[in-house]
Amino acid sequence: MSMDTNELIQRRRFLIQASLAAIAVPVALRWPAQARAETKPLIPLPVTNSQARMLTYATDASLVKAANHKPGSTCANCQLFTASTGACSLFPGYSVEPKGWCSGWTKSTRAG
Repeated sequence: MSMDTNELIQRRRFLIQASLAAIAVPVALRWPAQARAETKPLIPLPVTNSQARMLTYATDASLVKAANHKPGSTCANCQLFTASTGACSLFPGYSVEPKGWCSGWTKSTRAG
């Protein structure tokens, strides 16, 4: 009792598809959770936050008197700022003011 070529090809195709489905199901179930986490709205960073105080965060850079503040430097032109979300990589889970500033300011290399 031997398999003909057609049956062998069908069996091989079934095993490949079953293997792919076994891999795809856990990945597909994980995707919605990641999407929900990424779309969670950010909370505005309070100036009383300990990390914000440590980095001398101010919501208005024009009012900053720190010695290391460079005129014209704001969150909006910082490498660590994401304009689309208002996020800063120094303050995970929070949004910062585009016109704000902190001592972690790093000149942006983005064009524009």
